[in-house]
Amino acid sequence: MSKASLSVIVSYCQKRLRPATFNDCDGAANGLQVENSGAVSKIAAAVDASLATVKMAAAARADLLIVHHGLFWGPTTPWIGPRRALLQWLIEKDIAVYSSHLPLDAHPQLGNNAQLCAALGFVRLRPFFVEKGKALGWQTRAGIERAALAERIGRALGRAPVVLPGGPPRCRRIGVVTGAAGSQLRLAAAEGVDTFITGEGPHWTGALAEELGVNVFYGGHYATETYGVKALAAELSNKFHLPWVFLDHPTGL
Repeated sequence: MSKASLSVIVSYCQKRLRPATFNDCDGAANGLQVENSGAVSKIAAAVDASLATVKMAAAARADLLIVHHGLFWGPTTPWIGPRRALLQWLIEKDIAVYSSHLPLDAHPQLGNNAQLCAALGFVRLRPFFVEKGKALGWQTRAGIERAALAERIGRALGRAPVVLPGGPPRCRRIGVVTGAAGSQLRLAAAEGVDTFITGEGPHWTGALAEELGVNVFYGGHYATETYGVKALAAELSNKFHLPWVFLDHPTGL
Protein backbone atom coordinates (compact mmCIF):
# COMPACT_ATOMS: atom_id res chain seq x y z
CA MET A 1 0.00 0.00 0.00
CA SER A 2 1.31 3.41 -0.97
CA LYS A 3 1.99 5.87 1.84
CA ALA A 4 2.97 9.52 2.07
CA SER A 5 4.32 11.70 4.84
CA LEU A 6 1.68 13.69 6.72
CA SER A 7 4.06 16.62 7.15
CA VAL A 8 4.79 16.72 3.41
CA ILE A 9 1.06 16.69 2.57
CA VAL A 10 0.35 19.44 5.10
CA SER A 11 3.21 21.54 3.74
CA TYR A 12 1.79 21.16 0.23
CA CYS A 13 -1.68 22.23 1.42
CA GLN A 14 -0.27 25.25 3.23
CA LYS A 15 1.59 26.42 0.13
CA ARG A 16 -1.41 25.78 -2.11
CA LEU A 17 -4.02 27.45 0.11
CA ARG A 18 -1.88 30.11 1.84
CA PRO A 19 -3.96 30.32 5.04
CA ALA A 20 -1.60 32.84 6.63
CA THR A 21 -2.80 35.45 4.11
CA PHE A 22 -6.40 35.20 5.38
CA ASN A 23 -8.07 36.95 8.28
CA ASP A 24 -10.56 34.18 9.00
CA CYS A 25 -13.48 34.05 11.42
CA ASP A 26 -12.57 34.49 15.08
CA GLY A 27 -11.33 31.20 16.47
CA ALA A 28 -11.03 29.41 13.12
CA ALA A 29 -7.88 27.30 12.99
CA ASN A 30 -6.76 26.66 9.41
CA GLY A 31 -4.22 23.92 8.88
CA LEU A 32 -3.37 20.70 10.69
CA GLN A 33 -5.70 20.42 13.69
CA VAL A 34 -4.88 16.88 14.78
CA GLU A 35 -1.80 14.90 13.84
CA ASN A 36 -1.48 11.15 13.46
CA SER A 37 1.60 8.94 13.74
CA GLY A 38 3.04 10.61 10.63
CA ALA A 39 1.99 8.59 7.58
CA VAL A 40 -1.03 8.75 5.27
CA SER A 41 -2.32 5.84 3.21
CA LYS A 42 -5.86 7.05 2.44
CA ILE A 43 -7.57 10.45 2.44
CA ALA A 44 -11.16 11.14 3.44
CA ALA A 45 -12.92 14.44 2.72
CA ALA A 46 -15.95 15.82 4.55
CA VAL A 47 -17.61 19.19 4.93
CA ASP A 48 -17.66 19.03 8.74
CA ALA A 49 -15.37 17.54 11.37
CA SER A 50 -17.63 15.75 13.83
CA LEU A 51 -17.87 12.50 15.72
CA ALA A 52 -20.01 11.12 12.89
CA THR A 53 -17.54 11.96 10.11
CA VAL A 54 -14.57 10.74 12.17
CA LYS A 55 -16.34 7.39 12.60
CA MET A 56 -17.01 7.35 8.84
CA ALA A 57 -13.33 8.06 8.17
CA ALA A 58 -12.36 5.18 10.45
CA ALA A 59 -14.79 2.86 8.68
CA ALA A 60 -13.24 3.87 5.36
CA ARG A 61 -9.77 3.14 6.82
CA ALA A 62 -8.63 6.69 6.11
CA ASP A 63 -5.85 8.21 8.20
CA LEU A 64 -6.22 11.82 7.01
CA LEU A 65 -9.54 13.69 7.17
CA ILE A 66 -9.78 16.88 5.09
CA VAL A 67 -12.59 19.20 6.22
CA HIS A 68 -13.96 22.67 5.54
CA HIS A 69 -15.47 23.21 8.98
CA GLY A 70 -12.89 22.09 11.50
CA LEU A 71 -12.93 21.13 15.16
CA PHE A 72 -11.92 24.49 16.59
CA TRP A 73 -13.88 27.78 16.53
CA GLY A 74 -12.68 29.13 19.84
CA PRO A 75 -12.42 27.48 23.27
CA THR A 76 -13.52 23.85 23.08
CA THR A 77 -13.23 22.72 26.66
CA PRO A 78 -14.14 20.58 28.48
CA TRP A 79 -13.53 17.47 26.41
CA ILE A 80 -16.27 15.32 27.89
CA GLY A 81 -19.07 13.19 26.49
CA PRO A 82 -19.18 13.26 22.67
CA ARG A 83 -16.05 15.46 22.52
CA ARG A 84 -14.07 12.90 24.51
CA ALA A 85 -15.39 10.14 22.24
CA LEU A 86 -14.31 12.11 19.18
CA LEU A 87 -10.79 12.52 20.57
CA GLN A 88 -10.64 8.83 21.45
CA TRP A 89 -11.65 7.82 17.92
CA LEU A 90 -9.01 10.09 16.38
CA ILE A 91 -6.24 8.72 18.57
CA GLU A 92 -7.20 5.05 18.50
CA LYS A 93 -7.77 5.04 14.74
CA ASP A 94 -4.69 7.23 14.11
CA ILE A 95 -6.58 9.83 12.07
CA ALA A 96 -5.16 13.28 11.31
CA VAL A 97 -7.46 16.25 10.64
CA TYR A 98 -6.64 19.10 8.27
CA SER A 99 -9.09 22.00 8.05
CA SER A 100 -9.38 24.88 5.59
CA HIS A 101 -12.19 27.43 5.91
CA LEU A 102 -11.98 30.77 4.07
CA PRO A 103 -8.83 29.75 2.15
CA LEU A 104 -10.83 26.88 0.65
CA ASP A 105 -13.77 29.15 -0.10
CA ALA A 106 -11.68 31.66 -2.02
CA HIS A 107 -9.11 29.53 -3.87
CA PRO A 108 -9.31 30.28 -7.62
CA GLN A 109 -9.10 26.62 -8.66
CA LEU A 110 -9.93 24.40 -5.68
CA GLY A 111 -12.31 26.73 -3.87
CA ASN A 112 -15.97 26.10 -3.13
CA ASN A 113 -16.93 29.22 -5.05
CA ALA A 114 -14.80 28.53 -8.12
CA GLN A 115 -15.90 24.90 -8.22
CA LEU A 116 -19.59 25.79 -7.89
CA CYS A 117 -19.24 28.38 -10.66
CA ALA A 118 -17.72 25.68 -12.88
CA ALA A 119 -20.56 23.29 -12.04
CA LEU A 120 -23.04 26.00 -13.04
CA GLY A 121 -21.24 26.63 -16.33
CA PHE A 122 -20.20 30.19 -15.45
CA VAL A 123 -17.22 31.59 -17.35
CA ARG A 124 -15.24 34.85 -17.45
CA LEU A 125 -15.30 35.12 -13.69
CA ARG A 126 -14.30 38.23 -11.79
CA PRO A 127 -13.51 38.57 -8.05
CA PHE A 128 -16.52 39.38 -5.90
CA PHE A 129 -17.61 39.91 -2.30
CA VAL A 130 -14.66 41.53 -0.54
CA GLU A 131 -14.71 40.45 3.10
CA LYS A 132 -11.89 40.67 5.66
CA GLY A 133 -9.64 42.15 3.00
CA LYS A 134 -10.15 39.34 0.47
CA ALA A 135 -12.50 38.73 -2.45
CA LEU A 136 -14.04 35.44 -1.38
CA GLY A 137 -16.42 34.82 -4.28
CA TRP A 138 -16.83 35.23 -8.01
CA GLN A 139 -19.22 37.02 -10.30
CA THR A 140 -20.09 36.68 -13.94
CA ARG A 141 -22.26 38.35 -16.57
CA ALA A 142 -24.90 36.14 -18.11
CA GLY A 143 -28.37 36.16 -19.58
CA ILE A 144 -30.47 33.45 -18.01
CA GLU A 145 -34.06 33.37 -16.85
CA ARG A 146 -34.49 33.14 -13.09
CA ALA A 147 -36.48 29.90 -13.34
CA ALA A 148 -33.87 28.32 -15.61
CA LEU A 149 -31.10 29.30 -13.21
CA ALA A 150 -33.01 27.71 -10.33
CA GLU A 151 -33.18 24.47 -12.31
CA ARG A 152 -29.47 24.62 -13.10
CA ILE A 153 -28.59 25.17 -9.44
CA GLY A 154 -30.85 22.27 -8.45
CA ARG A 155 -29.05 19.94 -10.86
CA ALA A 156 -25.62 21.02 -9.60
CA LEU A 157 -26.48 20.67 -5.91
CA GLY A 158 -28.91 17.77 -6.01
CA ARG A 159 -31.61 19.84 -4.32
CA ALA A 160 -33.90 22.67 -5.36
CA PRO A 161 -32.76 26.05 -4.03
CA VAL A 162 -34.92 28.41 -2.03
CA VAL A 163 -35.57 31.38 -4.33
CA LEU A 164 -36.12 34.95 -3.17
CA PRO A 165 -37.36 36.60 -6.39
CA GLY A 166 -36.48 40.16 -5.48
CA GLY A 167 -34.71 41.01 -8.72
CA PRO A 168 -35.39 40.93 -12.45
CA PRO A 169 -36.85 37.80 -14.13
CA ARG A 170 -33.75 37.60 -16.32
CA CYS A 171 -30.47 37.34 -14.39
CA ARG A 172 -27.64 39.28 -15.98
CA ARG A 173 -25.00 39.82 -13.31
CA ILE A 174 -24.61 36.90 -10.92
CA GLY A 175 -22.49 36.62 -7.78
CA VAL A 176 -21.57 33.38 -6.01
CA VAL A 177 -20.44 32.97 -2.39
CA THR A 178 -21.06 29.60 -0.76
CA GLY A 179 -22.00 29.02 2.87
CA ALA A 180 -23.86 31.47 5.09
CA ALA A 181 -23.34 34.69 3.14
CA GLY A 182 -27.04 35.55 2.98
CA SER A 183 -26.70 37.67 6.11
CA GLN A 184 -24.41 39.95 4.10
CA LEU A 185 -26.82 40.49 1.24
CA ARG A 186 -26.25 44.26 1.35
CA LEU A 187 -22.55 43.71 0.68
CA ALA A 188 -23.33 41.55 -2.36
CA ALA A 189 -25.84 44.06 -3.72
CA ALA A 190 -23.40 46.93 -3.22
CA GLU A 191 -21.08 45.25 -5.73
CA GLY A 192 -23.75 45.54 -8.41
CA VAL A 193 -25.10 42.03 -8.87
CA ASP A 194 -28.79 41.50 -9.61
CA THR A 195 -28.60 37.85 -8.55
CA PHE A 196 -26.84 36.28 -5.57
CA ILE A 197 -26.21 32.56 -5.08
CA THR A 198 -25.20 31.38 -1.63
CA GLY A 199 -25.97 28.63 0.88
CA GLU A 200 -28.25 30.08 3.50
CA GLY A 201 -29.45 33.29 5.10
CA PRO A 202 -31.81 34.72 7.72
CA HIS A 203 -35.55 35.16 7.33
CA TRP A 204 -35.30 38.94 7.09
CA THR A 205 -33.35 38.70 3.84
CA GLY A 206 -36.64 37.93 2.07
CA ALA A 207 -37.83 41.50 2.54
CA LEU A 208 -34.33 42.89 2.02
CA ALA A 209 -33.99 41.12 -1.35
CA GLU A 210 -37.14 42.90 -2.53
CA GLU A 211 -35.89 46.23 -1.17
CA LEU A 212 -32.53 45.87 -2.92
CA GLY A 213 -33.96 44.44 -6.15
CA VAL A 214 -31.82 41.31 -6.00
CA ASN A 215 -32.67 37.67 -6.72
CA VAL A 216 -31.31 35.36 -4.04
CA PHE A 217 -30.83 31.61 -4.35
CA TYR A 218 -30.23 29.64 -1.16
CA GLY A 219 -28.81 26.29 -2.21
CA GLY A 220 -28.00 25.01 1.28
CA HIS A 221 -24.91 25.66 3.38
CA TYR A 222 -23.81 22.03 3.28
CA ALA A 223 -24.64 21.42 -0.38
CA THR A 224 -22.74 24.47 -1.63
CA GLU A 225 -19.63 23.55 0.34
CA THR A 226 -19.00 19.96 -0.69
CA TYR A 227 -16.95 21.13 -3.67
CA GLY A 228 -13.76 22.43 -2.08
CA VAL A 229 -12.88 19.42 0.06
CA LYS A 230 -13.53 17.13 -2.89
CA ALA A 231 -11.26 19.18 -5.16
CA LEU A 232 -8.48 19.35 -2.57
CA ALA A 233 -8.66 15.64 -1.78
CA ALA A 234 -8.63 14.75 -5.48
CA GLU A 235 -5.56 16.92 -6.06
CA LEU A 236 -3.76 15.36 -3.08
CA SER A 237 -4.71 11.91 -4.34
CA ASN A 238 -3.18 12.66 -7.71
CA LYS A 239 -0.09 14.36 -6.27
CA PHE A 240 0.75 11.71 -3.67
CA HIS A 241 -0.75 8.62 -5.36
CA LEU A 242 -3.21 7.93 -2.56
CA PRO A 243 -6.85 6.77 -2.68
CA TRP A 244 -9.51 9.14 -1.40
CA VAL A 245 -13.19 9.06 -0.53
CA PHE A 246 -15.88 11.69 0.12
CA LEU A 247 -17.84 11.18 3.32
CA ASP A 248 -21.34 12.50 2.69
CA HIS A 249 -23.00 13.50 5.96
CA PRO A 250 -25.51 16.23 5.04
CA THR A 251 -27.05 18.45 7.68
CA GLY A 252 -30.05 19.39 5.53
CA LEU A 253 -29.21 23.04 6.11
